[in-house]
Amino acid sequence: MFTLSVKADIRKVAKALDDMARKQLPFATAQAINATAEKVRLAQRDNMREVLDEPTPFTLNSVAIKRATKSKPTALVYVKPVAAAYLLPYEIGGKNKLNSKALLKPINAKVNQYGNLPRNLVKRLASKPNTFIGKVKTKRGLIDGVWQRTKKTRGKAGGLKLLVEFTDAHEARQRLDYRGVGKRVVAATFRIELDRAVAKALATAR
Repeated sequence: MFTLSVKADIRKVAKALDDMARKQLPFATAQAINATAEKVRLAQRDNMREVLDEPTPFTLNSVAIKRATKSKPTALVYVKPVAAAYLLPYEIGGKNKLNSKALLKPINAKVNQYGNLPRNLVKRLASKPNTFIGKVKTKRGLIDGVWQRTKKTRGKAGGLKLLVEFTDAHEARQRLDYRGVGKRVVAATFRIELDRAVAKALATAR
């Protein structure tokens, strides 16, 4: 789902070239395909920034390229498996549940610069003597999460503070349109990159 092939039918282009240019065409084609694939990769990252809510570097850097060669003139622009698993609902629809677990909503817990909980924070909090994981009846109803027992202070009774709430997954409304974004970039840029690569290859050959 998150894989886009960048390739080209260059037979018409080859007919319009002289012998010298035709010899350079396989190399130039691979160069043009890779340049186009890089533009697709950057466009996918930009699209993620627009569609998703402050995506982390891990998510943005998950867009990768398998480059084309002279013998295999096809590049693949794909999303690495871990990120692809949690991004899938934003492509085809469905609930944005991570690994079949509830979503974690920070309430009074520290988050990183991207607004996400640090890795293994829930496990670390649960190991502390003044915290526990469970459901507590509140004015909002029954809330499941990580709770902290607060100490009694002068004029104030001890109680419970919600650190992290476990929320049910919800339908992902945003759509990345991964293939659509990629195809538009290929259509707009490949021929430009091919002309540039052929000209460069000819200049080098001479």
